[in-house]
Amino acid sequence: MSSRHVSDILTDHEAIADAVFRAVKGLDRYDAALFDSAFASEDVTLEVPHRNMKLIGLSDIRKNMLDSLGPLDTTHMISNIRVQVENGADAASLTAYALAQHCPAGKGRDPESPKFLVCGEYSIDLKYDGLDGLWKIKRWMLDVIWTQGDISVTQPSS
Repeated sequence: MSSRHVSDILTDHEAIADAVFRAVKGLDRYDAALFDSAFASEDVTLEVPHRNMKLIGLSDIRKNMLDSLGPLDTTHMISNIRVQVENGADAASLTAYALAQHCPAGKGRDPESPKFLVCGEYSIDLKYDGLDGLWKIKRWMLDVIWTQGDISVTQPSS
């Protein structure tokens, strides 16, 4: 079940960070509605420079992220969030660290199953959507700091 709004009484900083939380929780639980609620419609980009990957538009992001990683057993832990926003502004940015564990679907609790762990820093630009009162991601960049494990876990089977 989707839970779009954790609370209607969030500070600006909390509401901005909540966009990231909605995106990663939607990814981890393969919840398209929650995932989509984090993004500014089709006017978004997601970049992973070390892989020369730039996804443009929510459809492309959904196809290459949610539809490929969503079925896996994943957890994305977000920390060290720093939000930059002016009072009353409708644009903001944030940086955060992410630790993301990936495991084949249904194998997350198996200590012998292959896993792939990624540590990176997110740099995210957001805008306020006055229609639904939510902050939405416009640009998301992942700077991978280190990885550990079997990357094939994250790649589609042939």
